[in-house]
Amino acid sequence: MGSLAAIFILLLSIAHFSPPSHFFVSGDSTLIRKTCKNTTYYNLCMSSLKSNSSSFKADTKGLAVIMIGIAMTHANQTTRYLSSQLVSNTNDAVIQKVVKDCADKYSLAIESLQESLQQLDLMSSDYASVQVTAAKDYPNVCHNEYRRFPGLAYPAELAHREVQLEHMCDVALGIIDVLGW
Repeated sequence: MGSLAAIFILLLSIAHFSPPSHFFVSGDSTLIRKTCKNTTYYNLCMSSLKSNSSSFKADTKGLAVIMIGIAMTHANQTTRYLSSQLVSNTNDAVIQKVVKDCADKYSLAIESLQESLQQLDLMSSDYASVQVTAAKDYPNVCHNEYRRFPGLAYPAELAHREVQLEHMCDVALGIIDVLGW
């Protein structure tokens, strides 16, 4: 249970994520709209960024940071959901293993997203993109864990969360592409 405690501490710190102040400049909804047009999921981009008041003061780099933060929060919530499944689910060892492996994958997604923020701070958009892409792929590894055990159904709630994180990461990747460094 030591690793679960460490995960919970990490998750608590992420739950209160707010981008550093040096990512903000004077901006408006025009930049948000222009930036979101360059992403795969325009509506998700617009609704996500407009729901965060910091977006209206952010430059493009700041918008990327905010979107990555939103993806981190989502991955954090999914890890908590999976952890609650470990506690409340059956005592079936296979299910417990698969759920724990999935929680671990979402934790790795969070770590990748954190690393992408560091790369953005270093103005390294290529490495930031690599990290966001890794975060996008970790939920698929979780899905594959379920496939390894015939008869073990992939929960609809988890499938929904997987798709949401993938789309959030796609939006973040689109914003990072706009940076063009």
